[in-house]
Amino acid sequence: MPSSRLSELGQSSSSNGWNSEASVSVSTSRLEAALRKFSKQAILNEYKMKDLESRLSENLSNFRAIDSLLQEAFTGLQRNSKLADRALQTQVPHINAELEESMESLTQLSQTLPKIQSQVADIRVVHDSGREKAQALVEDLVWLNTEFYERWRSIIFTSSSPVSWRWKAVMRTLFVISFILCSWLSWIALSGAYRAHRHRLVWGEKLMS
Repeated sequence: MPSSRLSELGQSSSSNGWNSEASVSVSTSRLEAALRKFSKQAILNEYKMKDLESRLSENLSNFRAIDSLLQEAFTGLQRNSKLADRALQTQVPHINAELEESMESLTQLSQTLPKIQSQVADIRVVHDSGREKAQALVEDLVWLNTEFYERWRSIIFTSSSPVSWRWKAVMRTLFVISFILCSWLSWIALSGAYRAHRHRLVWGEKLMS
């Protein structure tokens, strides 16, 4: 009976030792797996941290560039604002004064323009009449420098002679009368010569007979 008890105790102790060794090996493998997983996660986190750091540095540089551009734009806006204020204080009153002077000048011109237009119209009328008189004087001088025969022929046979219609009628009437008288006298002379010639022929025949 005691021997059987001892054997049972030995068997139980051996089984307990084997179980403890198995549990130790299982816990070690789990620990190694956990360590590997932790190291992978740490490497991944480190990679993410580096990526985030590079992005942060890039964004920081971009922010600095944008900030410098904004500073330049703000400086330009301030300078332009100062120039605009200076223009409003100095140039705008000067421009307003010039505009008022221009409006006064335009008002005066609108008042004097009708007078100037009437004066210009009068000057134009005087100029036209003077030109017509000058043309008439030139035509008179040309007419006076023309020979008598040319003037007489122009008065009788043309209508462009610078004389009155009454003078033309008188000259043409005298020409017609003169032409009729000359024709009549020529007819008388020719008929007398013809008669004399016939009378001479008759007397010659009588003398010959």
